[in-house]
Amino acid sequence: QVQLVESGGGLVQPGGSLRLSCAASGSIFSITTMAWYRQAPGKEREWVAHITSGGNTNYAAFVKGRFTISRDNAKNMVYLQMNSLKPEDTAVYYCYCWAGGNFWGQGTQVTVSS
Repeated sequence: QVQLVESGGGLVQPGGSLRLSCAASGSIFSITTMAWYRQAPGKEREWVAHITSGGNTNYAAFVKGRFTISRDNAKNMVYLQMNSLKPEDTAVYYCYCWAGGNFWGQGTQVTVSS
């Protein structure tokens, strides 16, 4: 079992930045890919970005060039640096990992509004 806890969400103005963090605990030795997803009100959860255990990254088209995913394996952390935020980025952001199964965090709210 893996536990994931997100932090760093909040209210930010359009054009601003936020950095989300996700701390992993439990059977961390089995974690491979880590990712961020988001779910806006009334919409399905969607993939934002992922990073492999080797550090390879990939991004959804709607965040490419604005968001950066990174991980610190020594600290069992994954991060999402979000720049140039737009109102349409408003959503609950979820941390995900594959560790022999799918594991999710509880989510952190990001609201982009003036």
